[in-house]
Amino acid sequence: MEKRKIRVIQYGLGPIGLGTTKLLLTKPDMEIVGAVEIAKEMVGKDLGEILGMKALGVHVTDNAERLFAKVQADVVVHTAGSRLKRVAGQIEEILRGGKNIVSSAEELLFATPENVEAAAKIDKLAREKGVTVLGTGVNPGFVMDALPLALTGVCQEVREVHVERVVDAGTRRYPLQRKIGAGMTPELFREKVAEKAMGHVGLRESLYLIADRLHFILDDVRETVEPVIAEKPLKTDYFELKPGDVAGIRNIGEGFRKGKKIVTLDLRMYIGAENPHDSIRIVGTPDLRLRIEGGVAGDQATAAILVNSIPSVIAAAPGLVTVKDLPAPWCHQA
Repeated sequence: MEKRKIRVIQYGLGPIGLGTTKLLLTKPDMEIVGAVEIAKEMVGKDLGEILGMKALGVHVTDNAERLFAKVQADVVVHTAGSRLKRVAGQIEEILRGGKNIVSSAEELLFATPENVEAAAKIDKLAREKGVTVLGTGVNPGFVMDALPLALTGVCQEVREVHVERVVDAGTRRYPLQRKIGAGMTPELFREKVAEKAMGHVGLRESLYLIADRLHFILDDVRETVEPVIAEKPLKTDYFELKPGDVAGIRNIGEGFRKGKKIVTLDLRMYIGAENPHDSIRIVGTPDLRLRIEGGVAGDQATAAILVNSIPSVIAAAPGLVTVKDLPAPWCHQA
């Protein structure tokens, strides 16, 4: 008997959502049965038209509740926001529709102290509906949390974890370049960061996840966000920077125990960054070092990890889970 395809609804058709949609279409054991987007220019259009290909017979809607009521689906891939306060209503709406969720929302990765109540509400609703919610991605979700934790699997003990990620943002999509403050003045950058109106989201979530899994009891958690200033003219497809403009961001998260720094997550994401890479250093028995030259390609890899996580989420016990509650994803090739 032929195995039934996994039925997927794509929720959010920004750059990541469109990339995920294209990847889903290459998977012979998955099919897209619905699409949600609020952008007026997309609503009502065939998804194939938006992707620049032949019609798929799936029309984009801005009425998610109605779609969930009439369309049977195994999972919703949610790519419509970062902050939990912003997307909680969307997540709850999907859960009320009885659908599993794989989301790129960074604050869904792990419940930090400020999001414990919202996460508990999502977990309770997911359990009531018998479905699973996972927040994942490349960062957070892999490079600066799941990957270093996986490395510790060959350690007898772990005393410290230090991760560095350097990204040339000039190669990335427009929303990311805008999110890291490209082209701003340093003053405007600091103002927007203070308002949480821009900047990277997810470093605290990664840090708390590492600490939780390694049973690191932290006395203090610190996070700093500073602009990286262009020292020479820089140009991307979207911005032209002059010396003194903001080229991007340096975001550092640190965890301390008894005054000693035992976790460091150092993210440098700016236009013109030289020698991009991801590096991990584990202090323990044994000590471990890993360096990925060029770094993990964020946009392609984000779409991949969302799609590759679908089978495990469908098979998982109900509730809000983390990337370390499920089997490590692998490339899903039917």
